[in-house]
Amino acid sequence: MGLSLSDIERLFADKGDRMYAGEPVTQLQHALQSGHLAEREGATAELVVAAFLHDLGHLINDQGETPTLRGVDDRHEYVALPFLRDLYGPAVLQPIRLHVDAKRFLCVRGHGEVSGAEYWAALSIDSRRSLELQGGIFSEAEADAFRAQPYAEDGIRLRLWDDRAKIGDLTTPPLTYFLELAQRVAASR
Repeated sequence: MGLSLSDIERLFADKGDRMYAGEPVTQLQHALQSGHLAEREGATAELVVAAFLHDLGHLINDQGETPTLRGVDDRHEYVALPFLRDLYGPAVLQPIRLHVDAKRFLCVRGHGEVSGAEYWAALSIDSRRSLELQGGIFSEAEADAFRAQPYAEDGIRLRLWDDRAKIGDLTTPPLTYFLELAQRVAASR
């Protein structure tokens, strides 16, 4: 049931040119930008791979472009996990699993100088729409429970890169660069 890195490369080759939910980037550009931002900010190799692969579930569970317009939550944060378990451990898988709940958390608690309300206001239209389908903004108790989980901080960092990885003309390393990194991380497991 697991994916090989060749399978992941094929998914990006076959579906990576699709637009990313109404944003000015494709699925592949979004993945490359997420990984690039993580690497530029000094993330571990595992977290860079998590950032690169965090939305792979959209490609596996293909619901077409912008499924939120049809009221569909594709649960992409969970879909990819069984396919990646043979390759990666929790340092890659858990931030992927937590990046959606991190958005729900950030809408309550914010980050740095940015309040939760400011974070919510800065979300794209599709991110706001998907937020509602994903359970809405956390309560304070839910935010506390989220924060107490292992890898919550990595999930938050991944979410913040995810939010910023939507620049149409950003130059990043190529797909092969991140696939080679993903291979090294898998081999070190």
